[in-house]
Amino acid sequence: MLRRRFLKSSALVGAATLAGRCVATAAAAVPQGPPSGPAKRRTRILMGGYGPPSTGFSLALKKIGDRLEARFGDEVEVKYVYNILDLGYRGEDILWLVEQGVLTLGYQSSSYLTDRVKDLGAADLPFIFSDARQARASMDGRLGQVLTASIEAATNYRILGYFENGFRHVSNRVRPIRTPADMKGMKIRVLPSKVQARTFELLGADPKIMDLSEAIAAVKAGTLDAQENPFANTVTYGVHKYHRFHSATNHFYLSRPIFLHRPTFDAWPRALQEELRAAVHEATVFQRDLHVKEEEDAMIAIRAEGGEILELTRDEHNQFVAAVTPIYGEARREYRREVLALLNV
Repeated sequence: MLRRRFLKSSALVGAATLAGRCVATAAAAVPQGPPSGPAKRRTRILMGGYGPPSTGFSLALKKIGDRLEARFGDEVEVKYVYNILDLGYRGEDILWLVEQGVLTLGYQSSSYLTDRVKDLGAADLPFIFSDARQARASMDGRLGQVLTASIEAATNYRILGYFENGFRHVSNRVRPIRTPADMKGMKIRVLPSKVQARTFELLGADPKIMDLSEAIAAVKAGTLDAQENPFANTVTYGVHKYHRFHSATNHFYLSRPIFLHRPTFDAWPRALQEELRAAVHEATVFQRDLHVKEEEDAMIAIRAEGGEILELTRDEHNQFVAAVTPIYGEARREYRREVLALLNV
C-alpha cells in the first residue's frame, strides 16, 4: 500500500508535468467534476495510455479531447499522459490509475482484467473470429454489451467502448514458425490470462505471463524467445529489432476497453456524459481505421529491419487450430453459456 500511495502521488506530479502543468499536491491533481456553488471551475479530464503519441490509440485519445474542447470550450480542461511507461509505470498500472481516479480515462487490453472479470477469459479464446469485420460487430453488439456489464459489475469503471488491438501474431528470435511443432519449448511472453497461457501450452511452447515492460526488457536481454502481438505493437515497442521471424498466426483477437473513473463520470452533467460517449464512438471508428494502416506500415518496418513475415498456408493454419481444440471443451466447463454462445463456442 505504501508503494501504491507513492506511485499515486508521483503519477499525479509526473502526469501534470508532461501535460505542461505543475501540481503541488496529489489531492489537487485528482480529476474531479465541477464543484457545487457559485464559483464555476473547469471540469478537468486527464487521459492516459501506454504508447507513444504517434500511435493510433494516442491519436484517438486526442480526438476525444478535441471534440470535448470544441463542444464545451473553457468549461473543460483536457490533458494527456500518452505513455505511462515513460513515468516508470508498468502497463498494468493503468488499471488502478483509472480505478482510483488518478486518470479520468484510459484503455487497456481486456486480458489484464481476466482475473477479476471471468467472462473476459472467454474473449481470449483462440481462433474465435474469422476476420476483423466479425470481431468488430461482436464487440459493438451483444457480446460487447455482456462484457461491459460484467466489467462494470466487478470494477469501479464506466466502459464507453472498445478500441481494436486486433489479431495477434508470433515473433521470435530462434527459427521460422509454420506449425505448432516449430514452437516446441519456446519461451513466449503472454498477457495475464489463463486462457492465453493454456493456448500456448497446447501449441507446445513455454508461456510466461509478463507485463509489457518486463517483456520488452526480456526481449532485449535475449532471455525470452518469443512474444505475440499485432505487427503494429511489435514495431511500436521495438521488438522487431530483436526478432527476425514473424508468423501471421492470427491466433487471438483482442480489444482494449475504454474505461472511465466511474464516480467522476457519473458526477458529470448529462450533456458532458453524452458528448463523451459520442466522442468515444467516433474515436473508436477512427482508431480501427488507423489500425489497418498501422499493421501495413509495421510489416514494411519489420522487413526493412531484416525480418521475415511468414504467411501460413491453409493447412498450416489448420494445424494450429487443431492443436488448441481441447481448450474449447475446457471453456464450456468454465464460462457462462450465454457468453460462449455469443462466441459460437
